[in-house]
Amino acid sequence: MTVSTAVPGAVSAPPPAPRPPAPRVPYRATAPRAPAAGIGESLVLDPSRPLYVSHVRGPLTVAVVSIAWLRERSEADRAALRERYLWDEEAARLATLHLPKRRSEWLAGRLAVKHSVCAYLRRHGGAATAPHEVRVRPVADGIRAGRPTVNAPVDVGLSHSGDLAVAVCGPRTVGIDLESDRPVPPLLAELLAVDRVGARTPGRRRLAAMPLPLRWACREAVLKHFGFGLRIGAQEVELRGWKDDGRFSWRAGPELRRRVPVADGRRFDSWAGRFGDYFLALVWQ
Repeated sequence: MTVSTAVPGAVSAPPPAPRPPAPRVPYRATAPRAPAAGIGESLVLDPSRPLYVSHVRGPLTVAVVSIAWLRERSEADRAALRERYLWDEEAARLATLHLPKRRSEWLAGRLAVKHSVCAYLRRHGGAATAPHEVRVRPVADGIRAGRPTVNAPVDVGLSHSGDLAVAVCGPRTVGIDLESDRPVPPLLAELLAVDRVGARTPGRRRLAAMPLPLRWACREAVLKHFGFGLRIGAQEVELRGWKDDGRFSWRAGPELRRRVPVADGRRFDSWAGRFGDYFLALVWQ
């Protein structure tokens, strides 16, 4: 099932609802795991759409918010969006960002997370949660610093690139990375080319043809699943294969295994695909 809608316009938006004191959504995620096949047919990454929400197999819910759409809004419109959707602490954090580009990316990311959580809870738990009730907080410190968390018993992931911010919500830990189609620097291309890709299986041959930005997205999605991001080198994730339905396999390097002994790619669902000028990778359990 897919829902396509627009972020409520600021001019016609109703008065903001009062923010409740740190609500906890009365729902416990218990949805079973499902294979990743079919994700590519369920998602749309289109900067011309202000908001796109899709329920994909996993079970996962993905929300896409157009940064380009936000940039085109007037300051009054953006102020109304901040007032309607952000908690005071979120608004305070946004106010510390001085570059307009970074402010648009940050706000789009928070909107994406909030909509993904609300849509997931409605679909899998019947909880009528409004986006402004979802509070997004980053992990404060440590090697997982910056990883987004929410005041609901679900897990979320967030990434942005180019004109889009994409968030994913699921019942267990998730990792996501979005990359736009742009030239890969030579040093990074060399790093991404170190995978020992043989030609013995279709999956390996397909991996050999995988675009370099998508290879990068796969590696980073794995690291973001564990909350590390690029605090651990991308060389700690070795890609092993890529199937026709988008599922990819990977193997953890020694440093990643030292920090996360259960980092065995066979225990995780991993999916990657191209959507026009964008490359998306997801990893979850």
